[in-house]
Amino acid sequence: MNAGNAYQLMALNNSFMSDKFIVDRRKPRRQSDVARAVQRTRDRLLQNSGNPVFDREMLKIHARGIINSAPAILLLVLAIGVAGLAIGPARDMLFWGVLTGGSYAGLYLLSRHVDGMALDEMDVRGQRVQFLVLHFLSGLGWAYLVLLECRECGFGHVPVFVAIILLVMIAATALVASSLRGAIIVTFALPVATYAVTYVQLPLAVEPIMAGLLVLSLPFFSYVAHHRNQAAVSILAFRTENDALIAELETAKAMSDEARRRAEEANLAKSRFLASMSHELRTPLNAILGFSEVMAKEVLGPIQNQTYRDYAKDVHDSGQHLLELINEILDLSRIEAGRYQLNEEPLYLSDVVQECCRMMELKIRAKNIRLIQQFEPSLPRLQGDERALRQITLNLLSNAVKFTPSGGEIRARVGWTAGGGQYISVKDNGPGIPEDEMPVVLAAFGQGSIAIKSAEQGTGLGLPIVQGLASLHGGVLELKSKLREGTEAIVAFPRSRVLEELPPIPARQGRKAAG
Repeated sequence: MNAGNAYQLMALNNSFMSDKFIVDRRKPRRQSDVARAVQRTRDRLLQNSGNPVFDREMLKIHARGIINSAPAILLLVLAIGVAGLAIGPARDMLFWGVLTGGSYAGLYLLSRHVDGMALDEMDVRGQRVQFLVLHFLSGLGWAYLVLLECRECGFGHVPVFVAIILLVMIAATALVASSLRGAIIVTFALPVATYAVTYVQLPLAVEPIMAGLLVLSLPFFSYVAHHRNQAAVSILAFRTENDALIAELETAKAMSDEARRRAEEANLAKSRFLASMSHELRTPLNAILGFSEVMAKEVLGPIQNQTYRDYAKDVHDSGQHLLELINEILDLSRIEAGRYQLNEEPLYLSDVVQECCRMMELKIRAKNIRLIQQFEPSLPRLQGDERALRQITLNLLSNAVKFTPSGGEIRARVGWTAGGGQYISVKDNGPGIPEDEMPVVLAAFGQGSIAIKSAEQGTGLGLPIVQGLASLHGGVLELKSKLREGTEAIVAFPRSRVLEELPPIPARQGRKAAG
């Protein structure tokens, strides 16, 4: 059975090492692949306006603009038609109204159709041509209005009003139809040219000036519409890139969560495995310790060879060290697996710490270290596991003894916390711990550089066990250290574990109760 267990341990260890090697070997490759994918996404999204995805969205923006502005444009056409009927021939104005209103109604219907389509169903080239054709037809209506006013109404003030109407429509189209490239030129190139050819040679000063304004306004508003188009494309690009990056982050987070979950499951499986191996690991060690102690003490008879007796003592000491190591590993595994059961009872924290100081007295005297004990008087009892609290204190004292030089000082304190709880503090004047190594010494099997160089050999499990046991009690472990000044380890327990002292029962009430 023991050989099988050893084989299982080796297989599990090899599996962890192989998985770690595979992850470490593939990690740079995954990072480079992700970086290349993100770069390809950004290059695709930051293209110019020729991106077909953006062309479809720009057509949708144009359609929504036409839909929103259609009521105002149709009202303007109706008002011009009514005014024209009052001053001009009815047949020509009706024809103009049908041509212009029909073209804008066609734009509205096409916009409603495009707005209701999905992006992947749109025919960008065909629908863009349809929009431009309808814009051109609306331009024919405005050109006809220019000719109509010129032929029927003379040259009074009506051409000025027509020019103002064209300026208003050019500006409105620059705002509404900027998402469709070329819409202004297609719509108003013919009306502006018609107005300029018709009125530029008149002897009056107003009409040529208006013609010049119209000619200059067309490239100006085309320039404005072009920049609005580019701004809309940039906004779409940034929005799409933002959506893609959010999707990338969500994917990376999901992958990270899955990897963390698998790592936690693997660590939990390891901890459960080690916790369940307690009996199998301790049984042979107990036999080794017992038989080696029997041989070292010569219980069954004298051993003539002194070397054999020394060997038996060495075997016993090595087995004892190995048992302590296994106990620490199993304790940490049970804590991580959630199988460490607390046997809680009311106790005085100062009594536990004082007893642990007596247990460490021989080691402290051997290194000529001065131990100072400072306990707050009249501390109430604490609800906790005595064995766990003793192990916390012994681990802290053992670390302090290891790192304190000969002739140094260790200070053990028990007192109140600021929140009304109680704490254990063990402070030494050893070499200290560098700030960047604090996470290392709190990790399982972690040891700082100074500990590796100067201290006695250890497993690196003392502080993680202290942290785990303190967490089971609802407490926290805090390390304070400065190089060449020493280290202070503080375990603070919450106020909820402090038991309030009940007031004594008065003698009179006690006699009544007894009676």
